[in-house]
Amino acid sequence: MSEIPSLEALRAMGAAQQPAYPDAAALARVYDELRKRPPLVFAGECDALKRRLAEVAAGRGFLLQGGDCAETFDSVTAGDIRAKLRVLLSMAVVLTYAAQVPVLKVGRIAGQYAKPRSKDTETRDGVTLPAYRGDAVNGFEFTAQARTPDPWRLLEVYNRSSATLNLVRAFVKGGFADLRAVHTWNQDFVRNSNVEAQYEAMAAEIERALAFMVACGVDNEAFRTVDFYASHEGLLLEYEHAMTRIDSRTQQPYSTSGHMIWVGERTRQLDGAHVELLRNLRNPVGVKIGPSASPADVVALAERLDPDREPGRLTIISRMGADKVRDLLGPVIEAVEATGRQVAWVCDPMHGNTFATANGYKTRAFADVVAEVNGFFDVHDELGTWPGGVHVELTGGDVTECVGGADELAEADLAARYETACDPRMNRNQSLELAFTIAERLAKGSRSRVNTVQQYRYEDF
Repeated sequence: MSEIPSLEALRAMGAAQQPAYPDAAALARVYDELRKRPPLVFAGECDALKRRLAEVAAGRGFLLQGGDCAETFDSVTAGDIRAKLRVLLSMAVVLTYAAQVPVLKVGRIAGQYAKPRSKDTETRDGVTLPAYRGDAVNGFEFTAQARTPDPWRLLEVYNRSSATLNLVRAFVKGGFADLRAVHTWNQDFVRNSNVEAQYEAMAAEIERALAFMVACGVDNEAFRTVDFYASHEGLLLEYEHAMTRIDSRTQQPYSTSGHMIWVGERTRQLDGAHVELLRNLRNPVGVKIGPSASPADVVALAERLDPDREPGRLTIISRMGADKVRDLLGPVIEAVEATGRQVAWVCDPMHGNTFATANGYKTRAFADVVAEVNGFFDVHDELGTWPGGVHVELTGGDVTECVGGADELAEADLAARYETACDPRMNRNQSLELAFTIAERLAKGSRSRVNTVQQYRYEDF
């Protein structure tokens, strides 16, 4: 049986980006209560995801990972969850059909309630309060009461994550994900947008193809349901440690807070508590790397998080920025590939392209997002390696948080529906437009790989 480090041992290592809880006794009570709660996900599900990530790493699949920057308690409604799922399913269909690539669908969902921050405090009009670190930690309202870290919120994270997972499972297995409903996903979705005609034409082709197969006697369960997995950044040590369980079958430790857990750019210290916790879990794990990560740094992280070179174990998510990805990513890929590992290489084109507008909004330009994705594909094409996926922040709402895209949003438009609790997200039209861009790159730039992908069974994704 494997053991994970104690919470005290992890704290002693030093952990970045942790809240300063004023009531240690309350935190201990919350931790003990979480230890008693049932798992949110199960070891077998995590193992299944790992097998599918191994196919992605081998060039036989593509990972679509996306969702909110920071989930909020108020967003846990059937409408909001359905809208986010609809965006991801629509993107996945575009990628699968246009590029002929099996798409593995993983949400930033049911646990993404905490965020690292560049500063511990925020000052407004001479008043300084703790920074908002996500609903898992404190409230968004700028008051002393709301901004004080509250450990009881961790129980609410568990409750909201449980409700979200229950509804997602019902949707993806209960008919909502049926490919024959692909037009239904588009109702009030891309209406009046520049991508509507392209999406509707593709949906009509899918319906005709499905009708032909059914007429021939082929009516596969894979047409009606999909597998959908949950992931989040493993940021809050008390929550993640409390949700770790020893699987009764394998006697191995798994995080049961989500199927896949990643360590962020701000918490990937090689000798830090976050890497130490994740390296002992049997879940598939990820690590975010930004422009400060040298090839040696990433190799050391790979050795730490994936010492056995296990297929599907490690996903490396690059967030270099549109202007740096072509210069910095290649040497990192070459160094890791030289170790003999097959990791899943994934592009996060969001976090390296954030800027503040003159009117005070934090935003991202859709053109920069596309530029980083294209740079990511260009580097892999040059090296002959597989661009394994994208990791994006998006929402099902008609928000105005990222400029550009099909609707040509300008900085002046941001105030109309700027709703994020933290970082700017692509809206549904921008997300679908990005999916068509990625599908084109997959189809044009990696045809030899795509031919290999077509040999893999669609139902396994």
